[in-house]
This record gives sequence, C-alpha cells and structure tokens, in this order.
Amino acid sequence: MLGFAILLAFHLVGLAFQHLLHVPLPANVIGLALFTLSLFLKWIKLEWVENTAMFFNKHMLLFFAPVVVGTMAVFPMIREQALTIIVTTFVSWISVLLATGWTVKLLGKKETSSSAQRTWPSSGRERSL
Repeated sequence: MLGFAILLAFHLVGLAFQHLLHVPLPANVIGLALFTLSLFLKWIKLEWVENTAMFFNKHMLLFFAPVVVGTMAVFPMIREQALTIIVTTFVSWISVLLATGWTVKLLGKKETSSSAQRTWPSSGRERSL
C-alpha cells in the first residue's frame, strides 16, 4: 500500500505543478520525472514501490482498455484517414531507422579511429589494437 501511495503522491504533485505553473507537459510525465529524480537521489527506495510497480506491469492491459474504447468511438474517422495514417507511420519508421543507422555508423567510425592508436602511459610507445 505504501508503494501505491508514493506513486499516487508523485502523480498528484505532477498535477499540481502542471496546474499551478502552467507547464506544457502532461502531469504524469512531470510526476514520473520527479519520481525518477527521487529514485536517483535515493529519497525513495526502490523496495518501497517495487511490488506496486510489478502489479501495474502485470495488469497493464487493463490500462489500455479506455484507449481501445476511445479508438472504437472514432473508428469511422480513422477509416477515412487510414491511408494517411499508414503512409505517415511508414515514413516515420523509415526515417527513424535511417537516422539510427547513420548515427551508429558515425559513432562506430569515431570509436574505431579513437581506439586504433593508444599510448602506453609508462613508456610513451604507441600500440595498435
């Protein structure tokens, strides 16, 4: 019960921040960021919320039921825009795939060139890897 109270408290703090400070982020994102910060700073112990988090992960499908019902309510509009949705999803997927590949390739070249020649600290001699 303590874990649920902690998670609920962070969600409510996120709601308060969003409402009072007019932050353009969803309250759950603000609460999650504050919760993560609290875990890193060790203000909250993982053991306190671990069982509750496991429960929520185990029953995650229940949290998606409102989304599915909402999707069914606007299904006629989705059907009208199906081609646009599919093309946009495909183009986005290809863009992310290419950007990730190029980034890995670029970082791989930098890693290879920086690790190709290393100097031994004691002798000053270079060693090829």
